Amino acid sequence: MGKKWRWGVILDAGSSGTRLHIYKWKDPEKALKGASKHELASLPKLMTEKIWTKKIKPGVSTFGEKVHAVGPDHLQSLIDHALEFIPRDKIRETPIFLMATAGMRLLPAVQQSALTREICYYLRSNTQFSLPDCDMHIQVIKGETEGLYGWIASNYLLGGFDNPDKHQHGKGHHTYGFLDMGGASAQIAFAPNATEAEKHADDLKLLRLRTLDGSPVEYKVFTTTWLGFGVNQARESYVESLEDLYPTSSSELPDPCLPKGLRTTLDGIPVTTPKPGNTTLIGTGAFDECLKKTYPLLGKDKPCNDNPCLINGQHVPAIDFDVNHFIGVSEYWHTTHGVFGGKDDKAYDFATYQKRVRDYCSQDWSSISSKFNPKKVHDPKNAQEACFKASWLINVLHDGIGVPRIGIEDLPSVNMSKGAQGALEKAKTKGFLDPFQPVDKIDGIEVSWTLGKMVLYAAGQIPPRSGDDRWPVGFGSNIVGASSAGAIPDDFQFAGSSWRPVGDGGHHYPHNGTAGWGDGDDDDWDLDAEDLLDRAKTKSTQTGFFLFVGLLGLLVWWFRKRERRMRVYSRFQSFSRRASRGRYSGKYNSGNGGSRSPLTKLTSKLFGGRSSSGGSYERVMEEGEADRFELGDVASSSSGSGEYSDEDPSSDHSRGSSSKIGSQFGRSSGLATPTATSGGGLGVGGMGLRLWRRERLSLPLSAGVTGRRSRAGSPTRMKSPLGGISPLDER
Repeated sequence: MGKKWRWGVILDAGSSGTRLHIYKWKDPEKALKGASKHELASLPKLMTEKIWTKKIKPGVSTFGEKVHAVGPDHLQSLIDHALEFIPRDKIRETPIFLMATAGMRLLPAVQQSALTREICYYLRSNTQFSLPDCDMHIQVIKGETEGLYGWIASNYLLGGFDNPDKHQHGKGHHTYGFLDMGGASAQIAFAPNATEAEKHADDLKLLRLRTLDGSPVEYKVFTTTWLGFGVNQARESYVESLEDLYPTSSSELPDPCLPKGLRTTLDGIPVTTPKPGNTTLIGTGAFDECLKKTYPLLGKDKPCNDNPCLINGQHVPAIDFDVNHFIGVSEYWHTTHGVFGGKDDKAYDFATYQKRVRDYCSQDWSSISSKFNPKKVHDPKNAQEACFKASWLINVLHDGIGVPRIGIEDLPSVNMSKGAQGALEKAKTKGFLDPFQPVDKIDGIEVSWTLGKMVLYAAGQIPPRSGDDRWPVGFGSNIVGASSAGAIPDDFQFAGSSWRPVGDGGHHYPHNGTAGWGDGDDDDWDLDAEDLLDRAKTKSTQTGFFLFVGLLGLLVWWFRKRERRMRVYSRFQSFSRRASRGRYSGKYNSGNGGSRSPLTKLTSKLFGGRSSSGGSYERVMEEGEADRFELGDVASSSSGSGEYSDEDPSSDHSRGSSSKIGSQFGRSSGLATPTATSGGGLGVGGMGLRLWRRERLSLPLSAGVTGRRSRAGSPTRMKSPLGGISPLDER
């Protein structure tokens, strides 16, 4: 996939199942190269594909009493799916998250803790994904956090962050509200208008993001959750209310929220012949009555301790539907589009939707079941519960949250300029400027709170601009004056990421979970956004430098063999002597303490030649000598006196019919010295021994073999250089 991409894996552990999501985005340094002005002022661009997602059932929460099975029996199939798409060389630097929602929130704290520990242990033991902090990567998130992530994802996909001028809803407002409903809980998240934001500042979350150029951006968002108000939990509460409504002796409970003629157990399992003693539900198909019987579940009669309140006595700042336009995901989408159609609807119209629901729910179950379309209704249970879900959604939306009933109630007028009105009319074709619009995908990407979490993580990888490093990426309580001072709330949740070059390992932040914030010694913050911009502009200079280094490396590789260096050295020596006979002939000779021409010194350094210092003796070769010596390899007579060996420099025992003289020393110095013959004569015309003695007796103490001290000047050598032993025999 190339070196420029970063990857992220997140597992949404819901109440009914676990869904894998994979995202990828450009490394910040790569994204900066050639970025337009608009792109620099935007958040990182994340990408995903439908095939990268996978959902399995049941939920993680069902493993509360068998925690050791959650890895092999549940998670492994999702991990295997992820490994099919993420490049192998990216695994170690790819973060993995598992974030559990309402299903896990309903478990006892002991089971929650046991499951999260086991999941982290399993992922660390069986995968190579980046998981440096268990508490940050594997957790049961609060409903408020889930709602905030969903709010980020919605505005990210709709363009509310990057193109605020194209999403002016009036009164300077340009973001969208977010509604989510799952099986066990429901969430709401929105940015109140300026008046409400000031009035309820303490109730808001301070969200900080960072654009590609390193600039900080802030939003103040209200988010809350209603645990137990998801469709499955609400259904259970509804059935309990029916049991309380009728006498305990009743074996059949009329259910206006079931299609007419459908009979089920209290758990929703269809039955044809009821068993004696078992209570069953029998559908009456009366949708208006269904609406009335589900309304009390909203808890509108609960006391409100902090006005205003919406559902279940829970405080929510007043919603200005002039500017707050909500999108709804999960059950808001499935309930409006799964059974009742409307996939081509561009906006939610209450009158149209309620008519469809009434027409459907008034049918006999036999008529409904005969029209099952497997491509449209994947599970018959969806069809039998569609009427209840529709009534619950309508009550939550309109009586609970207060969304105006489009088609029946008129919206207040919105004051804006003609230009803004024109932009709104054009944008209405997308269907996101009504008070409420259910969505599943935007521009082909599923709207999921997991995307919001990963957007936050990717934004945290962008280094801040110089001077803007007081604003970390993440969210926390809205402290008065925090925006201007760059304060970090005590409960601030960091993005969990910081910037490092691609391939710099998988641990993107220190183990204290602060994403490198405030450490002072974290390398991740040494390069700010301006540094990256400069680096992106100097790629051509770097290319020239790397080319030079490459050529230098090639030259070093060619000279790696000593024989090649010796051949070049001999040529330089010959040239140096000819030069010495000219300009330096009277100056660089044995009479001046062994000084050499600059060219000779240079070649000695380059090719390993023997260096001289101070008053050390420098051998001066007579004219013609170079032609008589073979550099690095001189043979002795057949009865030779031995071999100068790497293993034993002093050995004088014969190891063959021929030997190399001074193989180690000769190579290190650039010259090989001839040896004496066994008959006491001098090798190479009688001159060799004299030269050899002069050379050996003058070696400096630092010229040993492989780091040993030289013994050339020892008393024994000076007394008997040609005795019964070789001059190199002593130790």
